[in-house]
Amino acid sequence: MHAVASEQEILIEKLQNALDNESNAHLRYLEFAEKADGEGWHGVASLFRGVARAEEIHAANHRRILHQFEPDLHFVPARTEEGTTIENVRTALAAELCEVGSIYPTCADMARTAREVSMVRTFTWALAAEKTHARLFNEALALLEIEDEDAWITMVRDFYVCPVCGFTSEFEDEARICPSCFCSRSRFEAIR
Repeated sequence: MHAVASEQEILIEKLQNALDNESNAHLRYLEFAEKADGEGWHGVASLFRGVARAEEIHAANHRRILHQFEPDLHFVPARTEEGTTIENVRTALAAELCEVGSIYPTCADMARTAREVSMVRTFTWALAAEKTHARLFNEALALLEIEDEDAWITMVRDFYVCPVCGFTSEFEDEARICPSCFCSRSRFEAIR
């Protein structure tokens, strides 16, 4: 007879899955950035690098909490399926929409119910950033589909990433503080 997993065990498993997903996304987006640069879509490459940095921050936040429950963490990177830049943006958009539509809302709700405050924080911070990532990838995809070579997708540009929660913006002075974690905007990293 199998024992029923406790609420905390389920949350720990979800946090481990989120850590693996974020770690893989970080690596995948760095590879996608190289491909975009090689195809001349330098703005898209900048976006991939900015989002990769955000995913790295999410993974670190998840890892810090998970380490309290599972001191021996192991991560095995998944193989990246790389296509053309437009295919890679579609892949990224689908992943971000999945995180926004089900993964992070479900995880955050479970953590709230269990009163796991640190997990609520890491899940809601990641969710806020993933919403922005989805919006930016959607915009990039629309511009790639019409091959708008005069748009930002062809030009190297900065994306601004909060070093605390990974919130990502295309604007340097959008607000004085991060809308997700309230970190000072002056601490944001410019990722090109």
